[in-house]
Amino acid sequence: MNIVIQVVGSRGDVQPFVALGQELQKYGHRVRLATHNTFKEFVTKSSLEFYPIGGDPKELMAYMVKNPGLIPSMKSLREGDIKKKRVMMTDILNGCWRSCVDADPDSHEPFVADAIIANPPSFAHIHCAQALGVPLHMMFTMPWSSTRAFPHPLANFKVGEIDPATINFASYGIVEFLTWQGLGDVINKFRHTLDLEPVPATVGPGLAEALEVLFTYCWSPALVPKPVDWPSHIDVCGFFFRDPPPYTPPTVIVEFLKDGPPPIYIGFGSIVLEDPPKMTSLILEAVQMCGVRAIISKGWSNLGEGHADRAGDILFIGDCDHEWLFQHVTAVIHHGGAGTAACGLKNACPILVVPFFGDQPFWGEMIAEAGAGPKPIPHKMLSSQNLAEAIQFLLAPETRAAASNISSQMASEEGVKAAVQSFHANLPFEAMPCNIMRDRPAAWIYKKAPIRLSKLAAQVLVENGVISQSDLRHYETHTINITNNRWDPITSTTSAGLSVVGNMSKATTSMIVDPCKELSRAKTEGTSDAAHGAVTAGRMAAAGAKGFGRFNAALLKGVAVDLPLATAEGFRALPRLYGEEVRDHGEVTNIQSGFGKAGKNFAFGMADGFSDLFVRPVEDAKKDGAAGFAKGLGKGVLGFTSKTVSATVGIVAYPGEGICKSLRHVVHLGTQKDIKGRKISEGQYITQRRVFDEEAIGIINAFKSLRSEKGRVRIPC
Repeated sequence: MNIVIQVVGSRGDVQPFVALGQELQKYGHRVRLATHNTFKEFVTKSSLEFYPIGGDPKELMAYMVKNPGLIPSMKSLREGDIKKKRVMMTDILNGCWRSCVDADPDSHEPFVADAIIANPPSFAHIHCAQALGVPLHMMFTMPWSSTRAFPHPLANFKVGEIDPATINFASYGIVEFLTWQGLGDVINKFRHTLDLEPVPATVGPGLAEALEVLFTYCWSPALVPKPVDWPSHIDVCGFFFRDPPPYTPPTVIVEFLKDGPPPIYIGFGSIVLEDPPKMTSLILEAVQMCGVRAIISKGWSNLGEGHADRAGDILFIGDCDHEWLFQHVTAVIHHGGAGTAACGLKNACPILVVPFFGDQPFWGEMIAEAGAGPKPIPHKMLSSQNLAEAIQFLLAPETRAAASNISSQMASEEGVKAAVQSFHANLPFEAMPCNIMRDRPAAWIYKKAPIRLSKLAAQVLVENGVISQSDLRHYETHTINITNNRWDPITSTTSAGLSVVGNMSKATTSMIVDPCKELSRAKTEGTSDAAHGAVTAGRMAAAGAKGFGRFNAALLKGVAVDLPLATAEGFRALPRLYGEEVRDHGEVTNIQSGFGKAGKNFAFGMADGFSDLFVRPVEDAKKDGAAGFAKGLGKGVLGFTSKTVSATVGIVAYPGEGICKSLRHVVHLGTQKDIKGRKISEGQYITQRRVFDEEAIGIINAFKSLRSEKGRVRIPC
């Protein structure tokens, strides 16, 4: 199976997925780790395939240090950081898609992903999986799923007397909402390049939870147990540790360790500090106050610049393998990255977290609650005095005992193996395997019979003339349908109306702005002859005509489809508000399913509506007498109204939705054609390098046998 792992973040974010990729390789999978270009050497040295997705982690870290909260600072706004970040995210989104379908940049071996593993900040995951029709499994080092147990790590709310559990749960929705406000348009533009429909603004923020995307969290349950309100599709497997690679430490570090008692470690890794000299002075003063030995990592901020690398009991170092180093230190002071925290706890090191942004305060609080370190000290509040006090806390026997206890519990965990087991256990095994080569995922469906074929099996059959390429259709092993769930007719029609008005406004703007852009382009080209003027006028007219066409399309679709659909769905969902289960008539994906849903909704809506009017009052009267009769009559009238209105409007709305989706499928075929072409290329590549005559004969015979058994059943196109 081809598995692409998409990761955005620092080295600490990437390293756990290196361990995951190495474990997946043991099962025979081809694993590609797609992340920032700067980590290429780190990934390839771990014997994993690398794909660059763009983006600069240093810029991301610098932005996060300046903007640790959800709302950007005025300084960032003035300096244009928001625009830069949006441009970077556009590059990353496009890079993530290419990582799913592009050949290996070095070997040029074709690659089309059969499954996607991603961390949430890569943001392309759901959309790539939907375009490809493959399984998606999210994995991350910090909580991203709503729970009452603790707040979202990116939320920093002061709520006074409000119930903490309520605020904890709400914080996840607030973070997702604010994130979507900043990136929703960028993501929908990306979806447009994949020929996918835009995600509605009401759906985008909670998309992963609505789709029940599989999640595996890579932290130790000994430190943070799985919350009781997380469902079964969310796992907590333990920290991800790779097999330690061969490592020869620098001689200067070895000699320093030999010269005295174990030192403490201080380092902020990939954090880009605003004032490194000030931080250096502060650290040196605190270390001297405590009279301890210390190894200080220079990190991306180059701490210790201008100081000798070694001065007495202080050693400044460059990059050093934490897995080796933390076996030789007595305590760890760092920024709170999950990977560094995990490595420190694994080696029974008490930890002080000096958080800057993101999940770092969360890990600091969790470590402090476990007794394995003091309360975290935000970097802006750090002083030589409170740092010295924290160092004394780290070296206390009680703190060391708590860290040792966590380390003992972690020793029995096998986080990476558990995560791989979770990944495999949640694959759609009934729908995924090729019917001929059961160890390979299906990529095609044979149109004339329900036979699933892998890239290799299909190519063998095509090359031997058993079938033609036109007999095959792109097969989705996992289909993602994004539905705009409605709650009631008021909010549904209001949001649909606003969406229609917004689309018409964009089209109106396009009618004015696009011709001006063409005129500006003509001025830039610098020619002013009559012929060129005529060409420019033609371009301006065409640009205006396109905007006019988009305006009319938005108006027609809004009036004929979007508003009726929102009304039908809003009234259909209304009974849910008073506890009634609403019938599910399936998804509309084409004309056929649109008419089918309209028929079901009309038949059941009318029958249930009239039934409610007469049955509900009688049933409730039996339970609660006259009061029950009145209550039942109210529900009956409301049910009759909502269901019959939905049934009536749905006669127009659902077929209209089906027609729009069918037309869209016909018009927007570029991505699907590209995917098919890349699958064919990979099949050809594999066939040329590994298929022998005996294997080909076996594939052909197995297919003919299956075709004779299943040939009576035709697959709808």
